[in-house]
Amino acid sequence: MSGIIWLASYPKSGNTWFRVFLANLLGDSDEPASINRLGKTLIASSRLLFDDEIGFEASDLTADEIDRLRPELYIHLAQKVSGPVFMKIHDAFLYLDDNRPLIPQDATAGALYFIRNPLDVAVSFAHHSGWDYDTTISRMADHGFAFYDKRDRLHHQLRQKLLSWSGHAESWVDQTPFDVQVVRYEDMLQNPFETFATASRVVGLDPSDDEILRALEHSSFQRLRAQEEAEGFIEKHPSASTFFRSGKIGSWREELNCAQVRRIVHDHGQVMRRFGYLGEQGEVLDG
Repeated sequence: MSGIIWLASYPKSGNTWFRVFLANLLGDSDEPASINRLGKTLIASSRLLFDDEIGFEASDLTADEIDRLRPELYIHLAQKVSGPVFMKIHDAFLYLDDNRPLIPQDATAGALYFIRNPLDVAVSFAHHSGWDYDTTISRMADHGFAFYDKRDRLHHQLRQKLLSWSGHAESWVDQTPFDVQVVRYEDMLQNPFETFATASRVVGLDPSDDEILRALEHSSFQRLRAQEEAEGFIEKHPSASTFFRSGKIGSWREELNCAQVRRIVHDHGQVMRRFGYLGEQGEVLDG
């Protein structure tokens, strides 16, 4: 399998956890891989990657001009390697103003889409970004929401159009011209061996049971949090106290008030029901 394997998600949905698992699986070491050296996966929105591969600085371009060049960047990367390239991406799957997809099929070898209950996403995303819950919930419902969209400052990442939480999920699951395997965060926690093994094989890997178990042990939440406490984590948002904060299912029950829960269900109920987060009677399902 040659080309880019997209590791796509709305923020705070298990993407980084899977990247750490991959680093441990592919590293094949008796020691856990460092969370600050996840070289087995690239980041689609990296300014450094863009500047190095395109040959001039993103700061000289508008965000729309950068987006028009990104498909060629990914095709170039896919052509220059002999095997698969794993790439994290938070962008929604969108088409540019010339009707080309931001994520070109010609560069793609496969895709995983990580999804998490939006009630828990709201809690984790708020802590990650330094926003209050109401602001976070509003941004999760905003179809025009984008990361790193400030024009008055430079960032280490390119602009990423996320859309709403629901729009993001539907864009990747319904609009791509290639197959996308959905991976639920809750399944990663509750059925880790089966979920990680299946995801690994979907993207063309064929690890043994022992290799999967070792990679899972090395990427447990306790180990990740201990590493962050000891070394820090270079991908942590400056506003966050920690990146690997809780990792639990159902933390929204302790954090969100009734009005906030109702608002999220109102905004995203259809997609929540589709992925098993809302029952037939409108009850919230955690697992």
